[in-house]
Amino acid sequence: MMRLALWQAPSPAEDVAGGLAGLGRALAGAAAAGAEVLVGPESFLPGYNSGNIARLAQPRGGDWHQALADLARQAGCALVLGYGERDGDRVFNSAVAFGPDGAELAHYRKIQLYGPREKAIYAPGDRYATFALKGRVMGLLICYDVEFGPHVAALAARGADAVLVPTANMMPYTHVAEATVPAMAANNAVGIVYANYCGVEGDLTYAGGSVITGPHGEILAKAGPGAALLIADLPPRDAARMYNMATDYRPAT
Repeated sequence: MMRLALWQAPSPAEDVAGGLAGLGRALAGAAAAGAEVLVGPESFLPGYNSGNIARLAQPRGGDWHQALADLARQAGCALVLGYGERDGDRVFNSAVAFGPDGAELAHYRKIQLYGPREKAIYAPGDRYATFALKGRVMGLLICYDVEFGPHVAALAARGADAVLVPTANMMPYTHVAEATVPAMAANNAVGIVYANYCGVEGDLTYAGGSVITGPHGEILAKAGPGAALLIADLPPRDAARMYNMATDYRPAT
C-alpha cells in the first residue's frame, strides 16, 4: 500500500511566508505519520482568490519552487501543491510535484479553467502529467479538471494508480467532493486525493470537505469544514470490483 496525505488549510492570502511555514508543519506531520506524499490546495502561492496573481506569479524553478523543494527535502516527504506560474507574457494555474529529495518530479498546468475570473487571469494547459513514486504512478489534475471524466480516464490509461488534485472549491459546490470525486475514482479504478481550502478568502467561502478515495470510490478519509491533515493508505485494486468503462462503452447516434 501507499500512504497518502492531504492538507486542508485556509488560503495564505498573499502571506507567502506564513503559508510556507504552515505547509512545513503539515509536511512534517505527514512524514511523521509515514506518508509518501502530501497534497495541498490550488494556487496556494500566492492564494487562489488573490487579486494580484498576475503580478505575483513566479516562473517554474523560481524562489517559490526552491522553498517548496527545501520543505520536501527537510521532511523527507513528496509534495504536490498549486501555484501561480509566470511564463513570459502568460500566467498559468499550475501544480508542481517534488520528491522526498526535493527534486521536481512533474509539472502540470490546469486545462479546464473555471469561470470568467480564471479565464481572464490564466492561459489553459494542454497536456497531462504523471510521475513515479515508490513504484506507483501518480497523475496530476487541478480542481475543475477532475470533474471531467475524459481527463481522469486519460490518466488511468497512462497507468495512474492515483490522481492528486490541488483544489479551490467554494460553496455551494459540496457535491463535488461528496459525489463527483468518488464516482470518478470508481469509474476509472484510481485513487483520488482532492485537497481543498477551508475558511473565507475575500468574497469566497471555501467548501472544505477534502477527500481521499480508494480505487473503487470508497471514502478513505474526509475533512469537515475546518483545517485538517488527512492520512490514508491507498488499497490495491480488487479485480472483482473494477468497472470496465473504457472497454464496455458503446457510442450511440
